[in-house]
Amino acid sequence: MLMLKEEHLQVRDMVRRFAEESVAPRARQLDEEESFPHDAVREMAELGLLGLPYPEKYGGAGMDTLAYAIAVEEVARVCASTAITLAAHVSLGCGPVYGNGTEEQKQRFLVPMAKGEGLGAFGLTEPDAGSDAAGTRTRAIEVDGGWKVTGSKVYITNASYAKYITFTAVTDPSRGANGISAFIIETASPGYRVGKKEKKMGLRGSDTVEVHFDEVFVPRDGLLGEPTGGFKAFMRTLTGGRISIGALALGIAQGAYEHAIAYAKIRQQFGQPIANFQAVQFMLADMGTKIEAARHLVYHAAMLKDAGADFTKEASMCKLFASEMANWVTDKSIQIHGGIGYCRDLPVERMHRDNKLMEIGEGTSEIQRMVIAREILRRS
Repeated sequence: MLMLKEEHLQVRDMVRRFAEESVAPRARQLDEEESFPHDAVREMAELGLLGLPYPEKYGGAGMDTLAYAIAVEEVARVCASTAITLAAHVSLGCGPVYGNGTEEQKQRFLVPMAKGEGLGAFGLTEPDAGSDAAGTRTRAIEVDGGWKVTGSKVYITNASYAKYITFTAVTDPSRGANGISAFIIETASPGYRVGKKEKKMGLRGSDTVEVHFDEVFVPRDGLLGEPTGGFKAFMRTLTGGRISIGALALGIAQGAYEHAIAYAKIRQQFGQPIANFQAVQFMLADMGTKIEAARHLVYHAAMLKDAGADFTKEASMCKLFASEMANWVTDKSIQIHGGIGYCRDLPVERMHRDNKLMEIGEGTSEIQRMVIAREILRRS
C-alpha cells in the first residue's frame, strides 16, 4: 500500500465506512432491479463527495484529485454502479464547467452541482461519433440571443436524473473539430428530452440513456469557453476522467480480490481450505501484485494532475492497465469461487460484468494505446 497523507487516509476511511454500511447492502438490489442509487447519491452529497476535488468557494470540499480517486475506488469496491454515478457527475458533469466556465458560470452551475443540489451529466457520444468524437453531428445554429440545438447523444450517464448537462454541438461545420463548441443547459429546458434507457450487461444500477435536443434554445451564457474550443475542452475533460475510470476499475478489482481471499480460507476441498493449494495461492499472489501496480499508476496520475504537470500519458496508462487488470482479477476471483462464483449469489459475478465498461468508456483500450504511443513518441 502506498504511503498516504493523513488527509487522504481520512477520506479513505470515511468513504469506506459509508460504502460498507450504506452502499454494499443495496448493491445487489440495484443490479437486479436496474434501479438508480437515489439514497446513495443523497448521502454522498451530505458527505461532500459530489464536489470533493473542487474549491470550497465553488461549493466543493477543497480536496485534490488523489482524494477523489481514493473515494471512487472505495465506492467501486462494493458497488460500481454507485461509483460510476459519482464519477460521471464529478469528472464529466462538473469538470467542463470548472475547467472552461466563466466565474459567473461557475457560480451558477458548478456551485449547486458541487454542493449536491443537482446532478451533472456529460453529452459527447453520438450514434456515429464514439471513438471518433470529432464526428459530432449535433448542430447548434446561431439565432438571436444564443443558439438552437438539434441532435442526439447516446450512452449518457445520469441524464435521466441530472439537473444540468454539458454537451458538444457543431457551430461551424467548415472548421472540422475546431467548429465544435461546448455548452451547458438545465435539463428542464424546452426541447430537451430523455430517450431510451439502455439494457446493459453491467453497471445496471447506473443511469444510461439517450438524450435528444429538439431545437433547444441555449442562451449565450450557456457557451463554455471559446466557440472553437469545445472539442479540445471535452478531450481535456476525458483525460482527467480517465483517472477516475482507472480508480473505478481498481476498486472493482480490490473488492473481487478480497472476496476471493475470504472464500479461499473457508472453502474446504480434499479435507482442507483451498487457500492451502498452490494453484490458488499463485492466483492470489498475481492478483495482489497486479492490483498494487494499478494502484501506483492511478495514484501517480492523480498526483501529476494535482501538481499541474502533464498527465495525459499517465492517465491513459492507468486507465488501460487498471481496466484490463480488473477484467483479469474478477475472472480469477470467479475461478477461485468455482460454481458459486458464476451465480448471482455472490458479488464477484456482478463485478466481472461491471468492469467491462472500464475497457470501453472514456476511450477504449485501443484508443488508450494510441494516446500512450503518441505521447511516448512526442516526448522522446
